Amino acid sequence: MGLIEQAAKRLEELKRAGVDVPVTVSGEAAAAAQQAPAPKATPERAMQSLANARGPFREESPSSAPPSPATATEPEAQARRSRLVDIDLQGLAAAGYVTPASPRSRLADELRVIKRPLISNAQGRSAAPIEAANLIMVTSALPGEGKTFMAINLAISMAMELDTTVLLVDADVARPAIPGRLGFAEGKGLLDLLTKSEIDVADVLLRTNVERLSVLPAGTPHSRATELLASDAMTHLLEEMANRYPDRILVFDAPPLIPSTESRVLATHMGQIVLVVEADRTPQASVRQALGTVEQCPVVMTVLNKIERSGAGSYYGYYGSYGQ
Repeated sequence: MGLIEQAAKRLEELKRAGVDVPVTVSGEAAAAAQQAPAPKATPERAMQSLANARGPFREESPSSAPPSPATATEPEAQARRSRLVDIDLQGLAAAGYVTPASPRSRLADELRVIKRPLISNAQGRSAAPIEAANLIMVTSALPGEGKTFMAINLAISMAMELDTTVLLVDADVARPAIPGRLGFAEGKGLLDLLTKSEIDVADVLLRTNVERLSVLPAGTPHSRATELLASDAMTHLLEEMANRYPDRILVFDAPPLIPSTESRVLATHMGQIVLVVEADRTPQASVRQALGTVEQCPVVMTVLNKIERSGAGSYYGYYGSYGQ
């Protein structure tokens, strides 16, 4: 039997074993095929025989290399790196917060009224385009008006939507309150991202037991927090967080506007602001002053909080919108 016949017989044996072999074979390849012992017809042995004969038969090329395992998508990779924390949902409900398991309530209904235009703007359904509309800052004119209560409730209510994910950012860097309210320890967060280039968002982001809700703590206190919030690093960080996922809404719990400067700096990055006003307590002059500090923001909504209950009243009252 000649070399050509022997090579053809050898190739036929490999094909029967399940090995895909190129149809063009050189004389040297045929000789190598003749000298190699016939393998037992199993897929494992066939693949090993092909690997041993690969040099004479063909050169390995990128297109012929076996596919590598699929790499994880960015959201999946971030989820694996992020730490999971359990929010005390029963404790929140007992304290008057809305939770996914809460029965329908007046508070939940009023939050729906408040969040609906915010979500619509964030998803680009406003009458005119709003820059950075998915960046929403919740603040107040003075301390104690309920802005953290509002920020947490708004974030949870938004996360209960079917087509949004929410990142709740504790931007009250001088007096962070979100970890204590949600029942987990403080740790690295926003300020660490601005001061340590080796830290990635996924390293400090906290996943929660509320589906589609994550939390970014305030982080390690810093004496120049205001300057950090006004830095280019903050601008780049906000762009990264806002644009990483198309369905993400960021809710910032920010300090009161009048006694602090951090919120005024943060407001320059925001597309929407929710100003919480305490009923029968916040002076009208303070409300005007607070609104004047954020007049550059495209959308400012005011929410009247702590209304006395009555037959027709409620704890939360939607006061209206104030924008330009």
